[in-house]
Amino acid sequence: MSIELNIDLHCHSNISDGALPPQEVSARAAANGVDVLALTDHDEVQGLAHAASAAHEHGIKFVPGVEISVTWANRGVHIVGLNINPNDATLLKGLAGTRAGRHQRAHRIAEGLEEAGWPGGMAAAERLAGNPDMISRTHFARFLVEQGAAPSVSAVFNHYLSPGKPGFVATQWASLSDAVNWIRGAGGQAVVAHPGRYNFSSSTFDAFLGEFIDLGGVGIEVVTGSHSADEYAKWAAVARRFGLLASRGSDFHAPNEGRADLGSLPPLPNGLKPIWHDWW
Repeated sequence: MSIELNIDLHCHSNISDGALPPQEVSARAAANGVDVLALTDHDEVQGLAHAASAAHEHGIKFVPGVEISVTWANRGVHIVGLNINPNDATLLKGLAGTRAGRHQRAHRIAEGLEEAGWPGGMAAAERLAGNPDMISRTHFARFLVEQGAAPSVSAVFNHYLSPGKPGFVATQWASLSDAVNWIRGAGGQAVVAHPGRYNFSSSTFDAFLGEFIDLGGVGIEVVTGSHSADEYAKWAAVARRFGLLASRGSDFHAPNEGRADLGSLPPLPNGLKPIWHDWW
């Protein structure tokens, strides 16, 4: 299958912190000209069957995926798993354990926001979440946008939900080793999600990638809605230097939210081996 096809391997439904049901994500992807789609909800695979069925109805190829929350060196990072078996028992057990802390974290976020002058966050987050087990910072961000606290979800993150802000709660997620092993054990490929979002020094990020590769990780997102256009070349160079396969994904969450809609990104830069190079 050619690199020229429109391939989007990172997006979310309301099973995690997206706004649309899984089948509507697939329908929107098809309408936007996507040829190959992966749904990668956070720490959850329950939406994959509906998304796959809708993708088939709309004539696009579907790749089962997941995005696992990881704590590495006391920092949060995300690892995408592509072409996973969503029925793998070890993966399901691991994801369930990762989700377990979310409800307690949500209450603590709501308490922090109330102290900052924004009460009612927990009830609003529960209303906005399609999956009560997956209340996330994004649901609180949408609540604060509704309340007029900030003009956009990204602005809410900057002012209320990032480290040092009133709604930030540090959380211990899965280990990098666990996440990569769960993905590989389920027959999938592990990919570093949106590397440009992590505030690592060059040496720290090199150490992270070295450990990721030693564990069996194989890919990195180069073209993603979380990167600016001028960052594509930077992460392409990193992929080449470490011999990693390159991935592409919008990180779509909701219409008119975030930088990129489904299927809207440019192709990978030249000279990269795509993660999908031997899938078909």
